[in-house]
Amino acid sequence: MHLSSTYKSPAGIKPFLSEDFLLENETANRLYHEYAKEMPIIDYHNHLPPDEIASNKQFQTLTEIWLKGDHYKWRAMRANGVAEEYITGDTDDYTKFAKWADTVPYTMRNPLYHWTHMELKNPFGIDKLLVPGTAQEIYETCNELLQDPEFSTQGLLRRARVRALCTTDDPADSLEHHRTIAESPFEIRVFPSFRPDKVMQTQDPLVFKEYLTQLGEAADISIHSWTQLLDALKKRHVYFHEMGCRVSDHGLETFYAQAYTEREIQRYFETLLAGNPLNRQQQAQFSSAVLYHCAIMDFEKGWTQQFHIGALRNTNQHIIRKLGKDAGCDSIGDWNHTVQMAKFFDRLNREEKLAKTIVYNLNPRDNESFATMMGNFNDGTIPGKMQFGTAWWFLDQKDGMIAQMNTLSNLGLLSRFVGMLTDSRSFLSFSRHEYFRRILCNLIGKDVHKGELPHDIEWLGKMVQDICFTNAHQYFQLPE
Repeated sequence: MHLSSTYKSPAGIKPFLSEDFLLENETANRLYHEYAKEMPIIDYHNHLPPDEIASNKQFQTLTEIWLKGDHYKWRAMRANGVAEEYITGDTDDYTKFAKWADTVPYTMRNPLYHWTHMELKNPFGIDKLLVPGTAQEIYETCNELLQDPEFSTQGLLRRARVRALCTTDDPADSLEHHRTIAESPFEIRVFPSFRPDKVMQTQDPLVFKEYLTQLGEAADISIHSWTQLLDALKKRHVYFHEMGCRVSDHGLETFYAQAYTEREIQRYFETLLAGNPLNRQQQAQFSSAVLYHCAIMDFEKGWTQQFHIGALRNTNQHIIRKLGKDAGCDSIGDWNHTVQMAKFFDRLNREEKLAKTIVYNLNPRDNESFATMMGNFNDGTIPGKMQFGTAWWFLDQKDGMIAQMNTLSNLGLLSRFVGMLTDSRSFLSFSRHEYFRRILCNLIGKDVHKGELPHDIEWLGKMVQDICFTNAHQYFQLPE
């Protein structure tokens, strides 16, 4: 069902969200429409709930699928003066949606304005601007479509041309939903990712001990020593591999590569088990040991390790106490990462145990340092072994994507880039791949029209397809 267009513009002005949206010349248009547009998607890092895929969930309202858990939208609504009861409170779904519709016109020049209308257009086929006057019609139309089996979680993944995706999972997770998906006739492959962040969260000994109990139960190991903790992690790592996992992920403030001895780490473990805190240096040493051993496991299994670096999380304790983490109270951190990152990779490289690696920075000042660090440790074994990852989180917008690709072009090989991911909890976020692909094609098309690249459409088209899909398909080696 289509609603009438309100994207019309005067002669000489491009209509909003047209077929050549973000594409500024003929070459960019050809690269996107002939080469990029129909490529399948490997979404190798996201936070989609595996249980909702396994159950093939059917969402009841647009608010449920679109606003619940979306801290990007929450931040915009708060900035627009919307009270929390209409964002995360108990207000009914339509009232929350109406408050979002009130906010959307004020998001112009924020990427949310583009994403919102791209997600209405695909998959819902709505080409009407979301404003207060269209809110009820759009809401009712989307709610009706959401009852169609083609708009279930699995249906939405099919419509987005997803070939495979990797969720984000704790080592203690049972992966029962991944098993259900694997044993079902669902043709899209859904794999776990191994994210052991909680093993390094030693600030609160009581919370750490509670997590050890969960991990021990999952691994069927009673964890009372550093060695037993490593045994439990290794056992879970093996289990994740058996379930198709080929990527790990770490969400860290910074890299940890402090000098330590195994005896020291055992002593720190005993301190935590006794309920006593570690000092900052001891915490860094403990995290360094965990990170190193996890990296060795990844190398031995042929996995790719990912590092998301630099988020200052949970800054607004008033909201965190009410809503918990992931409430939209995180920011760009301001740490120096380079020295510890170099030490971490150099140790693994000297021992010939450096796995395929992707690093993502959150502070834009780190683009060049992260990109050059990856270049230091490529070894010729595979193309693009060390990847400067796509623009992440607050940088996941037009300027941030262009800056990341320009940095990679200047200091590495854009043609070997594994491309985009959603990093999202929403089944409607796959339009971010379209957004990225349009920006990529425009970046190359502009260089062609300026005479900075040859007008070799066949080669440039292959390069675009590699970045959109083929590089990731070859790089991650996910089970077929």
